[in-house]
Amino acid sequence: MSGFPEDQLSCNGFLGGRVQLWQPARGYRAGVDPVLLAAAVPARVGEAVLELGCGAGQALLCLGARVPGLALAGVELQAPYADLARRNAAANSQDAEVFEADLAALPEALKQRQFHHVIANPPYYKAGAHSPARDDGRKVALGEGTPLADWIAAAARRLAPKGYLHMIQRADRLPDMLAGCSGVLGSVEVLPLAPRTGRAAELVILRARKGGRADFRLHAPLILHEGARHERDGESYRPEIRAVLRDGAALPWPG
Repeated sequence: MSGFPEDQLSCNGFLGGRVQLWQPARGYRAGVDPVLLAAAVPARVGEAVLELGCGAGQALLCLGARVPGLALAGVELQAPYADLARRNAAANSQDAEVFEADLAALPEALKQRQFHHVIANPPYYKAGAHSPARDDGRKVALGEGTPLADWIAAAARRLAPKGYLHMIQRADRLPDMLAGCSGVLGSVEVLPLAPRTGRAAELVILRARKGGRADFRLHAPLILHEGARHERDGESYRPEIRAVLRDGAALPWPG
């Protein structure tokens, strides 16, 4: 059981129904962003993955569905969402250890472990930059309580040597992300996500490596939708993006 009343929850399918996620019917609800994040991670069977701020577990469980045999762990500040993540892991027959904790005060059991991959979908807005919302989880989810530099530092501490961080964020937060990586993680790559051809990127996925020494790479934008504008009802995802969202394919990361 979670901290949310049963009549305030809904169960939604992701990856064409391969992942079933219980989440609040109102307030913060997972969308496509965590799915894209999970699809960007080049994890292999037997590797360990940690998600910081795992919410109800969408990104972690989508990654686990695409790559079976991972050792999954998540950290979530809000107890109701941590409970949901545990429930969702069990409902999807995935083993995922979920810790209820603040990034600044991780439990000792977690601080003793290292991971091949750390993933994160931090709040998109700086503190005070987004209008307050109802006290239903959305305010914490959308409004930053912990600076991005602290998220990146926490990820770096938990990464094994040569391990990867993947983080999805708003494009206008990229300067903060790059500043957070400076002196902490290297081999930084940025993949912009643009809604359509000719449109500015709204989101970016950052990839960085512990101990990496490669030059910074800014990739060409990955276009999510077909056409220059929305012209019909229904979804218009490009085939490679539809394969990610519906079939559980890996994100086409540039070589």
